[in-house]
Amino acid sequence: MANKPAKPKAAAKPAKKAKAETSPAIAAPVLSDVRAKIDQIDRSIQSLIAERAQFAHQVGKAKGKLAAAVDYYRPEREAQVLRMVVDRNEGPLSDELLVHVFREIMSACLAQQEPLKIGYLGPEGTFSQQAVLKHFGRSALGLPLASIEEVFQEVEAGNADFGVVPVENSGQGTIQITLDMFLTSNLKICGEVELRVQQYLMSRSGRLEDVERVYGHPQSFMQTSSWLRANLPKAEKIPVSSNAEGARRARNADDAAAIGGESAGHVYGLKKVVTKPIQNDADNTTRFLVIGRNIFPGSGHDRTSVLVFIHDKPGALFDVLSPFARHGISMNRIESRPSHNAKWEYGFFIDLAGHVEDEAMQAALAELKAHSAQIKVLGSYPVAVP
Repeated sequence: MANKPAKPKAAAKPAKKAKAETSPAIAAPVLSDVRAKIDQIDRSIQSLIAERAQFAHQVGKAKGKLAAAVDYYRPEREAQVLRMVVDRNEGPLSDELLVHVFREIMSACLAQQEPLKIGYLGPEGTFSQQAVLKHFGRSALGLPLASIEEVFQEVEAGNADFGVVPVENSGQGTIQITLDMFLTSNLKICGEVELRVQQYLMSRSGRLEDVERVYGHPQSFMQTSSWLRANLPKAEKIPVSSNAEGARRARNADDAAAIGGESAGHVYGLKKVVTKPIQNDADNTTRFLVIGRNIFPGSGHDRTSVLVFIHDKPGALFDVLSPFARHGISMNRIESRPSHNAKWEYGFFIDLAGHVEDEAMQAALAELKAHSAQIKVLGSYPVAVP
């Protein structure tokens, strides 16, 4: 039987045209409504800050009547609060900006008792002053001093509660005078500050062709050596005790310029000779130490600095470092300095991860005693909050 012819397939139906998606026009916000909402939020923020200040005052009462503002200050607690700020941040503001805001709130709350007195390398306008403001906030009372030695002396005498001193630069290494002070001082390291340092060339006229001499701290000359060599090879370079002191001198003559930060230029009325920073390293950072009279409890993310004098024998440095390796303690930095006790005798400054009260740190330091002439714990303190 013959097969039936197959039925022709039905023609495919034309696809339906998609309906044009129409969405209602979004009305532009009414400016007065937005401002009213911002005012409402501001009132809430201000009310919460006042409430926080009241609770901070209650903390002071709970501690009882103490001798001075320094007795209320707890750097480990501040570090914990600021790390929580960073952990909670989901934008749009940066971690750095929010940390700055909360630092100022804590500074103002603490100052209800009495402002902290902080010694630093002056005069006004130095990077050391910027480090003080970054770490203690603007409610602390800054005491500009003439030298790093004087900062140590004023803290030891109790005229300053804490001091802030530079210890190392990312490009130029250690500030030796600071380490040398720890050889004889009994002060302790209570904190650290990392400050991004931007160096500018500034003068009264703001004209590069006028510059015949440049004032600057020796560290600043090293940090800007490439630019100075290329742009002012014949200018006289005059070292001064601080960049702010250089700015103070440069304001008196049109043929003089100073190297320093923008704050020094504002204080002493100088103009930028060039608009961009002139340091060799774009990520130029200086680390400062906060010095005080006591070691504080751990914050959970700490660093310990020790000074170790070793016996002069083969393998002595290996014997010093081995206990830390055995107990799983990371070494962040090591620096040797003449001990000033005997010729060719050296002390080693070592930065370690952890707090001196940690079990592993205690065990490592106990082992170290057998291999060293002297161990001096310089301090245990919170690692700088980014």
